[in-house]
Amino acid sequence: MSQPEAHPSHGSHSEPGFLRKYVFSIDHKIIGIQYGYTSLAFMLFGFFLMGIMRWQIAHPGEAVPLIGNFLQTVFKDAAINGVVSPDLYNMFGAMHGTIMVFLAVVPVLTGAFGNYLVPIQVGASDMAFPRLNMMSYQFYLFGGIVMLASFFIPGGPAQSGWTSYPPLSLIVPTDGQTYWLVGMVFIITSSLLGSVNIITTIVQLRAPGMTWLRLPFFIWTEFVAAFLLLLAFPPLEAAGLLQLVDKLTGSSMFLPTGLAVSGAAAHAAGGGSPILWQHLFWFLAHPEVYVLILPAMGIVAEIIANNIRKPLWGYKSMVYASLALGFLSVLVWAHHMYLTGMGTVIATFFQTTTMMVSVPSVIILTCLLISLWGGSIRFNTPMLFALTFLPMFAIGGLTGLPLGFSASDLHLHDTYYVIGHFHYVVAPGTIFAVFGGIYYWYPKMTGRFMNEFWGKVHFWGSLIFMNVIFMPMLSQGMAGMLRRMSDGGINYALSHTGAEGSLPNMIMEMNRVILWGAIGLAIVQIPFILNVFISMRKGVKVANDNPWDATTLEWQTETPPWVYNFRKEPVVHRGPYEYSVPGFSRDFTPQTEPDNVGAKH
Repeated sequence: MSQPEAHPSHGSHSEPGFLRKYVFSIDHKIIGIQYGYTSLAFMLFGFFLMGIMRWQIAHPGEAVPLIGNFLQTVFKDAAINGVVSPDLYNMFGAMHGTIMVFLAVVPVLTGAFGNYLVPIQVGASDMAFPRLNMMSYQFYLFGGIVMLASFFIPGGPAQSGWTSYPPLSLIVPTDGQTYWLVGMVFIITSSLLGSVNIITTIVQLRAPGMTWLRLPFFIWTEFVAAFLLLLAFPPLEAAGLLQLVDKLTGSSMFLPTGLAVSGAAAHAAGGGSPILWQHLFWFLAHPEVYVLILPAMGIVAEIIANNIRKPLWGYKSMVYASLALGFLSVLVWAHHMYLTGMGTVIATFFQTTTMMVSVPSVIILTCLLISLWGGSIRFNTPMLFALTFLPMFAIGGLTGLPLGFSASDLHLHDTYYVIGHFHYVVAPGTIFAVFGGIYYWYPKMTGRFMNEFWGKVHFWGSLIFMNVIFMPMLSQGMAGMLRRMSDGGINYALSHTGAEGSLPNMIMEMNRVILWGAIGLAIVQIPFILNVFISMRKGVKVANDNPWDATTLEWQTETPPWVYNFRKEPVVHRGPYEYSVPGFSRDFTPQTEPDNVGAKH
């Protein structure tokens, strides 16, 4: 069950060189930091692509300021005079979605936070398979490099959306789709290796006394998310390989008989099914939403428990709800496919399961909200992000309900309403949890606090501008504005004034409001980036190894943690959230503290 005791003499080994320590490290903490920096860099790049797209939608036909010449140099005919063409818009849209989901948000939650925290919080010295862990990061990085390389090939990157639906993905005349498929195979393989490691570590390497219901809630969320990745990613990897075969050999796994392109018969054998791709894609992509949100809930739970100075209300209910959430999430994928013409019986099944999956989400949110009651709340930066996660995720969840019913989904499908809903789940939802987690565990990783003033500037700015961006999208979607239109629909609106489907000026003007929101959001990330790097040298030093007076095992290690985490194998005596326990002298009781140590005499 537990790992062999790490011997102190390990600390006297010679220091490894730079390559072994930082590039080919097998230390889960270094690999977690590698994942952290890489995924945040990808997130910044994905945000950059979104900024260019928002400029194009708000100012169609106008050159992109500052970087227009650069775009023309790289993308040539797709960016003549610095103007984003519809093709280039499609490229950026496809790569923005791919990068944000597969290279940024999922890796930062499972690769960065999962790698750094899972072994320490369960009391292990490392991951169960350290070399497999290193290989997981290298596969992820290589997959990301392949994706980025596609920006510089003739024809540019993939431009069929992050869903890569065939037949469009197979008939667009660019090799970017081939790069996309190869990159995805490496990224998926990386996730599978990481999932096996996380599950094995939690099952096999828990410290003595760390029973299942003494695990921090964050560990439970990583456990369920790893199972989801392990079960749902192989179908997409198989589908990606089949589409790659179609792309390279002219076979027809996903191309139907009788397909015509630009009025001419397509050169394909036919007999394939584009709908099969959609099934295989969404069988992963919907559980992927819970891979995003579950670890985020775990991070938020850790921050809230520590900053209310009382136990989480309904801890066991939250654990069982997370298991139910994982199980139900693999039964709802086809609610993305009502428009494919499925029968009423099948549609009713998926409507029912979609409504059911909202129940465990509500249970977890309710437990976190009730936990706040009567707490002695500390409103520091990580707590502000964690508290705001609750209403932001609630907006994302509630706006998803109309998309779960086929009757309303048929009208809202492929509109900006879907974009607004999904981004409320991921951006002010999940990414706020990521920011909160960085501020919360930064002192353990570096021995210094991040600057609190600039942290709050970052928080308030992000909260305001994220809502400026995504709230109008809900209105635009309900007014009928379709996504994937490079001009935001202005050409159609101007040429069909008053016609069915044309959009009023107020809805069109929202595109400029959203652009200014995106610019504001970019500006308020600058203090965060500077804060991360400057605080490493200038931040206030922590007074001890447990600066937040926390209870879980990562706060019982040195700061930063020793190479094998614990000088002596920890023994767990209690649950993860024993704050303000009556009869104890302090308002927190670490998991390693025996019953007779902290009690008043």
